Amino acid sequence: MVSLDTLRKLALSFPEAIEKPHFEKTSFRIRKKIFVTFDETKNIACIKLSEIDQDVFSAADKTIIYPVDNKWGKRGCTLIEMEKVNPELFKDALTTAYFEIATKKLSKSTRLDDKK
Repeated sequence: MVSLDTLRKLALSFPEAIEKPHFEKTSFRIRKKIFVTFDETKNIACIKLSEIDQDVFSAADKTIIYPVDNKWGKRGCTLIEMEKVNPELFKDALTTAYFEIATKKLSKSTRLDDKK
C-alpha cells in the first residue's frame, strides 16, 4: 500500500517537481507538465508512461497497474491501485513517469546527480 503522503514525498523529491490541484485531484508537475495525479476518493494514482513502459509495468499485475480505458490510456496514462501496489514497484513506476515528462536536460542532470 502507498499513501498520499508517500506519493507526495516521492514526487516532490524530484528536481523541479511541484504540487498543484488538477480539477478535484492532486497533481505533481514539472514545468507545467503533469507526471502523476492522485484521486483521493478512489485512492488511485494516474501516471504518464511511454507505451513500452506501460506494457512493462502492467505486466507485473494488470489488476493493480493498467492503462486508462480510453484514448488517454493509449497515450500512456496508467492507473495504479494505491492500496494494492508494492511500494518499490510504485517508486519505480513514478520515477519512470518523472523521466518520461522531464526535459532531456533535466533528466540528464538528475541522472548524473544520482551517480555522485
